[in-house]
Amino acid sequence: MSLSCHSALKEIKGSTDFTFALAGNPNVGKSSIFNRLTGMGVVTANYPGKTVELNLATTNFKDQRIGIIDLPGSYALGAVSEDQWVARRAIFDCKPDVAIMILDATNLARNLYMLIQFIDLGVPIVAALNLIDEAEKRNILIDSGELSRLLGIPVVKTIATTGSGLDELIQQAVDTAKNKTGISYSLHYGDDIETNIKKLEEILMPYNFGINPRALSIMLLENDSEFIELVGKHENGKSIIEEANKISREIEELHREKTPLRIARERHGLAGSIASQVQGDVKPIASDKIWAYTTSPLTGIPLLIGVLAIIFSFLFYGGNWLSTFFSNQWATYVSPVINDAIHYVFGSGIIGKILIWGFDAGILAALAVGIPYVLTFYFMLAFLEDSGYLNSVAFLTDRLMHKFGLHGRAIIPLVAGAGCNVPAIIGTRVLTTMRERTIASTLITLIPCSARTAVILGAVSLFVGWKPAVAIYLIIFALVFVVGAGLNKIMPGKSTGLVMEMFPFRMPMMSNILKKTWYRFKDFVFVAFPIVLVGSMVLGGLYESGYLWKLASPLSPIVEGWLGLPAVAGLTLIFAVLRKELALQLLVTLAVVMYGGGAKDLLLFMTPAQLFVYALVNTIYIPCVATIAVLGRELGWKRAFGIMAFTITLAILIGGIASRIIGYYHLL
Repeated sequence: MSLSCHSALKEIKGSTDFTFALAGNPNVGKSSIFNRLTGMGVVTANYPGKTVELNLATTNFKDQRIGIIDLPGSYALGAVSEDQWVARRAIFDCKPDVAIMILDATNLARNLYMLIQFIDLGVPIVAALNLIDEAEKRNILIDSGELSRLLGIPVVKTIATTGSGLDELIQQAVDTAKNKTGISYSLHYGDDIETNIKKLEEILMPYNFGINPRALSIMLLENDSEFIELVGKHENGKSIIEEANKISREIEELHREKTPLRIARERHGLAGSIASQVQGDVKPIASDKIWAYTTSPLTGIPLLIGVLAIIFSFLFYGGNWLSTFFSNQWATYVSPVINDAIHYVFGSGIIGKILIWGFDAGILAALAVGIPYVLTFYFMLAFLEDSGYLNSVAFLTDRLMHKFGLHGRAIIPLVAGAGCNVPAIIGTRVLTTMRERTIASTLITLIPCSARTAVILGAVSLFVGWKPAVAIYLIIFALVFVVGAGLNKIMPGKSTGLVMEMFPFRMPMMSNILKKTWYRFKDFVFVAFPIVLVGSMVLGGLYESGYLWKLASPLSPIVEGWLGLPAVAGLTLIFAVLRKELALQLLVTLAVVMYGGGAKDLLLFMTPAQLFVYALVNTIYIPCVATIAVLGRELGWKRAFGIMAFTITLAILIGGIASRIIGYYHLL
């Protein structure tokens, strides 16, 4: 469920005793804490024109009803990026009773920068010193009592993965909210900065701008356009802004650098000073060495190739074995029972035959593709995500990504696209410009998702061989490279640089991997499975009534004449717009019903060359309907339809060329 931020924040504020906002840098365990506190019933909301979302939920703590707002992870509270803008805007719009700042105990100084910004805002704060277990492994011992004293706010040690300390954290937040505890401004910048902040604060004191005067003073000195506009609307706004500019110039003349940079520098210095007073030296751990190996081109590239080879081999051998196992067991034990039951109840007429298409051939097709290929791929993707390896891949591939007009961070949604294009395209929000997001989204639609991988492995590797299956991947990767380089040349603008934090490697928790795997696979079970069932019966009805061949005839010039495929195969490609794996599943259904015996009879229906071209075309052409929908939402419908038209044209062109090359050289 998704709402506008204004209505969602108003609703949660009005229906709870207290409202807490969770804030923090990316990957500090903020979302894990949110999930542990709230469970199900999460509402998402976004501001108009913004793609970054807020998560909101409610929870009960003792006798209190508490609203929890999960702010976007960000490194600061400026307005440089969407996540920063949304996090800050939500604080001002909701005015939470307490902001709970999640700190990474393994990287305290960096996390304190944003906490100092919150303190400057005058928002009541409780700090959660999270990942304390990982800090202790590195021999980082933090004096939370001293940290609390220096900051002037409560500090609670927590471990999000186990839930340790969360009850104490919420109790501290409730006590802070009940006592209306504000911030005692015990944190100070350099004397000259503090003097000028207080000077501007005195000027702002008589006016009510709806924001703490100290916070507004700092925002004006940092030349924040949003707050300059806010003050400018006041009748005395012009004179206030002129005075702020005058003070800013005085600071710049004294330090010989821009005032916003000077304030940021002093904030970083303050954060570092506090961190050094409360923690010991950092002890290198094994993950630091692993990070060095995985990001060095000399060792990282062979390792990446090895990881990809392991994934493909596991899918090829394990997936093929499972697919054959399910097909044989189904044909031996289940299919006869279903056929006998349907014949007994509905007879052997057209109704009975259509039901057999759905409940026998359709379910077999879904099982033979979904579990062996889709489920296993999601499991491996979840393992790589939770281990932290994808972060190293981003760093390693930054130079390559620049050839596409992107940077290394784009590799994460591109790799995620191998699981599902929909979350991958949503993941392009980590890119800062529409140009980068358009290029990345176009390339993602060409990346074989798990459904298209299932078609490649289930149609080509199983029936033709592993070398032709690898050839399809090589063709696709070559297309991705050519298309990416071409878009980089054609589209105006330049790629941005990569600045990212390298997170430590962690041993993934099996429970989290299984949850992620099921979360993704359940969409196949509850969405794709019924579509396969109904689609198989529709296809069966067309086949049994004789209309299948009539509908296939108009497709003959392209499907038969150019691609060299059976005309009826074109219909299954059209069905694949619903979900990509439907193409193979319905093709298997046709083979089962027309030739009997099971999915192994595909070679009676099509030649090896036709299966190769079929899988290649299915991989390239128009994304599934869910991907089309998210393209429209993220990029606008003009760009979405442009990508659709491009992929259809490219698929037909490449498929026809491949058909002729294979036929001319007798490659298959």
